[in-house]
Amino acid sequence: MAHRARRTLIATAVGIIVAGAAIPLASAAGEPVQQATAETPPSAVEDFSYPGAAKILATKGIELKKGDGHVLLADCDPAAEQIRVLTVKDDTVGRAGTYCFRATAATGFITLSLPRVFALEAADHPISADLTANGQTATIDLPEGGFESVGEGTVGGAQSVLVEIRVTG
Repeated sequence: MAHRARRTLIATAVGIIVAGAAIPLASAAGEPVQQATAETPPSAVEDFSYPGAAKILATKGIELKKGDGHVLLADCDPAAEQIRVLTVKDDTVGRAGTYCFRATAATGFITLSLPRVFALEAADHPISADLTANGQTATIDLPEGGFESVGEGTVGGAQSVLVEIRVTG
């Protein structure tokens, strides 16, 4: 008898749940609850855009595009271990002579657009950097603590645009 009662109780509970799912929910005012509409914001999807990029371009003269958050633009500090990028300073476009980046992990990347780069300096991590000039892209690999002249910083070198920095270890 107990077995039959238990089976009946389970079947009744399942029936109530199934029937309840078919009944539209009502609000406190007795009106049906609205389903999500096209006005519902989309789910958050990371696009790796650099936060505050437009303001940074306007105030510091460097276009930061995307990154994974492990290579960040930083205020230059001679005592800090930082990646340093040397450029031809141009006050008319707000471009500084030196830009510094801080690595927050053993690997990471940032894409950017920084014209007239003539030297790169790695800090406490090796880096790889992509520069474009005359429609060609060149990759420069620097060991930890390395320094290298690039673009117009070399004899006969073309004006180069730094387009990516990768921390590689």
